[in-house]
Amino acid sequence: MDKPFAITLDVGSSLANRTGSWRTSRPVYVNRLPPCNNACPAGENIQAWLYHAESGDYEQAWRELVKNNPMPAIMGRVCYHPCESACNRGRLDEPVNVHAVERFLGDDAIRRGWAVEPGPASGKKVLVIGAGPSGLSAAWHLRLLGHEVTIHEAGPLTGGMMRFGIPKYRLPRDVLDAEVRRIESMGVAIRLNHKVDDVLAAMKEGGFDAVFLAVGAHVAKRAYIPAGTASRILDAVSVLKSMEGQEKPLLGRRVVVYGGGNTAIDVARTAKRLGAEESIIVYRRTREKMPAHDFEVEEALQEGVMMKWLSTIKEAGEGSFTVEKMKLDENGFPQPTGEFETIEADSLVLALGQDVDLSLLANVPGLEVRDGMVQVDRSMMSSYPGIFAGGDMVPAERTVTVAIGHGKKAARNIDAWLRGTTYEPAPKHELATFDKLNTWYYADAPKTVQPVLDIIRRQSTFDEVLGGLDEGNAQFEARRCLSCGNCFECDNCYGVCPDNAVIKLGPGKRFEINYDYCKGCGICVSECPCGAIRTEPETI
Repeated sequence: MDKPFAITLDVGSSLANRTGSWRTSRPVYVNRLPPCNNACPAGENIQAWLYHAESGDYEQAWRELVKNNPMPAIMGRVCYHPCESACNRGRLDEPVNVHAVERFLGDDAIRRGWAVEPGPASGKKVLVIGAGPSGLSAAWHLRLLGHEVTIHEAGPLTGGMMRFGIPKYRLPRDVLDAEVRRIESMGVAIRLNHKVDDVLAAMKEGGFDAVFLAVGAHVAKRAYIPAGTASRILDAVSVLKSMEGQEKPLLGRRVVVYGGGNTAIDVARTAKRLGAEESIIVYRRTREKMPAHDFEVEEALQEGVMMKWLSTIKEAGEGSFTVEKMKLDENGFPQPTGEFETIEADSLVLALGQDVDLSLLANVPGLEVRDGMVQVDRSMMSSYPGIFAGGDMVPAERTVTVAIGHGKKAARNIDAWLRGTTYEPAPKHELATFDKLNTWYYADAPKTVQPVLDIIRRQSTFDEVLGGLDEGNAQFEARRCLSCGNCFECDNCYGVCPDNAVIKLGPGKRFEINYDYCKGCGICVSECPCGAIRTEPETI
């Protein structure tokens, strides 16, 4: 009887020992872009710093984090964490509590006094106008790149809208001050109470080679409301700013806030803490259409803030306000009904948005401004060479995280411009989508819930509402990361390969495939938990 073909082969022949010749497709190790990284407006490498945090190396995690964001203790408190909305783990059980781990790392860095050294001196000087999140971020990154940086801030304190727009119950001021001090310790000079009236004159006077405009939106928008002389009408920005002074605003026992954004929520919650018995938000659309984030609305309702949706203020009298009820038309837009009611209140706070004071740009020839915002190209440079802008000054979502991202992007482009080159960010990898994961390997691990201050203290004090994680549950939370799209050396591919074609390269070096023995069965691809291997057609 004839022997099977494989047995008739001589030992040592290529067909006997190298099964790779049977292959029509081959597995290839890849790096895919985690959805959390992709969704972060500040461009953090979230997966990388979570990797260090889960191993307990918190300092390395923090140093990885501040390569992109110099204020993690702040960001971990005030960011609306779009990374968590994109997190693949949310399809499995619940998203990783990224911002809570970031806050833990930021607080740990403050407690331990971790710092970063500036880069080698470049001999170039950059002026940053505005000490808010975008300006501070730009200053940090410019120092990392070796440039001399001076910030001119019109106000008496640093932080911009982080200080004058975010209440203390969300962002304690000692945390804000500590993060700013670290940036100053990098050699950033900050001149307070120094308003710039003419940007070109300021550049010439200081001998600056470039400027980054980071003026915050501190000018409150107004609405025409017929009002008597006794009516007490304030704007939200002024109310929140006055909270930083010795004299707190006198809002009265009943306060009405007109608007539906996060600033309106902040003012209404602040009014309760200042002793208002009733704090009422009047908004012309429905809750679903409110620009305020839903969790902020929910926290306000828990604290006793009342909401009047589908309502608009028509007139202000002495101690009362006339409100017209609205209804949605067939397209979902609010329309007046002619039905009115009267609300008794001591004050009305307008929270209708903010604009930026652009008067410092009046003498800049050819600088393009549209709809109250500076127009910039993809490098964040305006139409005037050497003048860059970001944060509230340019068309974008107005959040702290976006502003910090603008500062980083502008700094890297300013650096390239000063050196006579062009900054080209690394190309993005393909996205690590949920369908590329093998979630069978991951056990259920419920999200760690942060402690919340009790309602009584939330209504009467400015103590921080949301608590932080301790070392134990911060590490647990970091370990919930699925490492989407990037090998974390679990050894699955090594263990399941029937041909022993996977070669371990050592800790931190991952693996490679010996294609002489790989027959392209695809088991490693299907069994990879994080989707870090894909199959490609064989080319011969």
